[in-house]
Amino acid sequence: MKPRIVRALYWGGGMVALSLGAIGVVLPLLPTTPFVILAAFCFSRSSERLHLWLLNQRLFGPLIRDWETYGVIPLRIKCLSTTLMLALVSYPLLFREFDWRLKGLAAASVLFALVYVWSRPSVRDERRRKGLPTSESPRSGG
Repeated sequence: MKPRIVRALYWGGGMVALSLGAIGVVLPLLPTTPFVILAAFCFSRSSERLHLWLLNQRLFGPLIRDWETYGVIPLRIKCLSTTLMLALVSYPLLFREFDWRLKGLAAASVLFALVYVWSRPSVRDERRRKGLPTSESPRSGG
């Protein structure tokens, strides 16, 4: 059993992430999906009841289950997140004056996030289920 303080920290982190995700539903500048996935992660380590509640939500449940089981980010979410990231970082990088190192850091952060998002599969692959090999049988050299 985890110490109470660790569970409390995970629970608090989950509540903050879920709150930010809820704000992101109505505020287009704030992404919803990553915060909801983070909340599910935190709740899986602190509150089974809240984790199950998130998994059973009509809107976020399938997204969280696909992420937890298959590591999938749907193509629609990839396109939306790419569009929003590029749109939101373009204005300050192109039209605002601030240190070039900060601009480079912002651009690198967005590039890193985009590479990660696009490196994830877009559709379920039953073979990718946690713990299962991705090929039927190992190939032997010949």
